Amino acid sequence: MPEVVANGVRLHVQRLSPQHRLLTRAQPVVFIHGLGMDNMSSYYYTLANPVAQAGAEVVLYDLRGHGLSERPRTGYRVADSVADLAALLDALGIDGPVHLVGNSYGGIVALSFAADCPHRVASLVLIEAHFTVAGWAEQVAAERDRIETAVAGARRSGWLDQLGRKVTRLLAMADELINHTTFLADLKAVQPLPASQLRQLTCPVRAVYGEHSDVIDYARELDACLPHCVLTVLAGCGHSVLMDATAALRDIVLDWLTTQTTAAVR
Repeated sequence: MPEVVANGVRLHVQRLSPQHRLLTRAQPVVFIHGLGMDNMSSYYYTLANPVAQAGAEVVLYDLRGHGLSERPRTGYRVADSVADLAALLDALGIDGPVHLVGNSYGGIVALSFAADCPHRVASLVLIEAHFTVAGWAEQVAAERDRIETAVAGARRSGWLDQLGRKVTRLLAMADELINHTTFLADLKAVQPLPASQLRQLTCPVRAVYGEHSDVIDYARELDACLPHCVLTVLAGCGHSVLMDATAALRDIVLDWLTTQTTAAVR
């Protein structure tokens, strides 16, 4: 089922079937990627396949406007991403709780989904998760600047002709998202997620951040606010934990899912 229409938007979806018995009683694991030039492929060989090989059903999808999903002109608020996820699970026939793994912006979606639909979340794994606190608009502007700088630099230097089709396509898609949709305006208008609402989350949370991350302060805030949070800070890493510390992160995620599965069947 490579495409699903959810919340009125065509989403590119991949499902990986469990292959071994370690996590055979685990709830499905849904991976949510970051913004801009990211898409589901960042998870495919890093975490998703190992989790499926360990025995859990895995769902990967491209957020609206990203990867191979439809790119509507409007609808890029966090609430839209949450509604997309809820509709996607409905379309896939997944009624019970799922484990959500969110990287960067994907962490916002996971947190917000858990706040809105607590009965549908078994646990959260938050990797370098942003979340909507004071200063959120500045974070969005910084992300825009990073993408626009990359696109402009590639054009100026002639790199677009040398980077290869995949990178060129990612740059072009990011440029389209930023300059031809309401993506930035919608994200800047998002209201902060109150600390009081975070404190009400009852699901278990595993948070992983890099020691030198530019969002490391969020790790401390989440650890202070979330009642059931286990935090790991990986030494020597920045924001790109998923790529720079893949093996360590894979072990953390597999151990977490094993622990949650064991607890659920007791």
